[in-house]
Amino acid sequence: MKNTFMILVLSLLFVGCKQEIKPEDIAKLNGYWEIEKVVFDKGEEKDYGMNESFDYFEIKNNKGFRKKVMPQFDGTFLTSDSFENVSVRFADEKAFLDYKTAYAKWSEELISISDEELVVKNAENKEYHYKKAAPVNLTKDGEKTK
Repeated sequence: MKNTFMILVLSLLFVGCKQEIKPEDIAKLNGYWEIEKVVFDKGEEKDYGMNESFDYFEIKNNKGFRKKVMPQFDGTFLTSDSFENVSVRFADEKAFLDYKTAYAKWSEELISISDEELVVKNAENKEYHYKKAAPVNLTKDGEKTK
C-alpha cells in the first residue's frame, strides 16, 4: 500500500512538471538551434558533440520555415535553397510543429521551449534536445559578429 501511494505521488509529480506551451512561447523558436542529444523511447541517449549543421527556425503568426544551416569560422552561415514549411498547431493542451515539404508531411510535439533550450518529440517517441546556438567566430581575436 505504501509503495502504491509513493508511485502515485511520483507519477503526479512528473505529469505536473510538464511545461505548458503557450502561444506567446512560439516566438522563442526563432533563431539557430544546435542538437545536443536524442533520447530514445527506451531511455537510451545519443549525445552530439560539435555539429556541422544547425536548425534555423523563422516563425511568425504560427507559420514559417525550418532550414539546415552550416556555421562558418567567420560567424556566418552557409544555407541551401531547401527548407521545410512549419506550422504550429495547438490540440489537447499540447503544441505541435507540423512540417511539410514537396515530398512528405510529419509532426513533432513541442515538449518544452525556453530562451536557451528546445525539446521536441517525434512519432517514434524520440526526444530531440536542442540548445540555442550562436555564431561561431574563430577569427579576428573573438571580435563580435553581426
